[in-house]
Amino acid sequence: MTVIPAIDLIGGRCVRLRQGSYSDATVYDADPGEVARSFADAGAERIHLVDLDAARSAGDNRETIGRIRKTVSCSLEVGGGVRDLESLDALLQIGVDYVILGTVLARDPDLVARWAARDQRGSRMLASIDARDGIVQIAGWQEGSGIAARDLAVKAAEIGLAAVEYTNIARDGMLTGPDIEGTREIAGAVSIPVILSGGIAGTADTERIISRGGGMIAGFIVGRALYEGSFDLAAAIRIARGSSA
Repeated sequence: MTVIPAIDLIGGRCVRLRQGSYSDATVYDADPGEVARSFADAGAERIHLVDLDAARSAGDNRETIGRIRKTVSCSLEVGGGVRDLESLDALLQIGVDYVILGTVLARDPDLVARWAARDQRGSRMLASIDARDGIVQIAGWQEGSGIAARDLAVKAAEIGLAAVEYTNIARDGMLTGPDIEGTREIAGAVSIPVILSGGIAGTADTERIISRGGGMIAGFIVGRALYEGSFDLAAAIRIARGSSA
């Protein structure tokens, strides 16, 4: 199982939101590159980056992402506002390993299927499925899509995306514990890896996901708990690697 630390970016700064609310943002560090370096030094094999400016069509943080790419050698996955092929390719060209697609996948899965089929891009594309009461939310979680999370996960697998990242929005940034059962339900519907996101409260959640995940959860993303000091990344990575031994 892979432990994936998260960095959310607004204006080149590292922030965290609660339940996706831009009005409830906490700035943790002015230098995301140093944050990324600390994660890599703790043993992270992959870092999750979200461009919150791009997600709300208020510019982008590609320059910052490029600096992070030069700072660390581990894999980077980036999401937020990737709604056209130009945006996707721009991220791949600066060295991002995986690009995360949310809104465009829900709105036009056939378009995403065409992207995935070109030059084997699908192996570098991840589905972001963010749900409230089981229904996928889009446009920075501001709109309901009317699509069931399970159905969109199935579609993502069918069109050749590499993995699904599932977020229960009610848990995101709240430190209330992860939605293990909901993530297992998604994982049981598809043959591609499923990664849990949202609600991680502390290091002990690593063992909970291992014990209750039934081997169905490929990894998890952790954000606020890291910055609040309740999650020991290096310890969690050791636990997760032990579970895969």
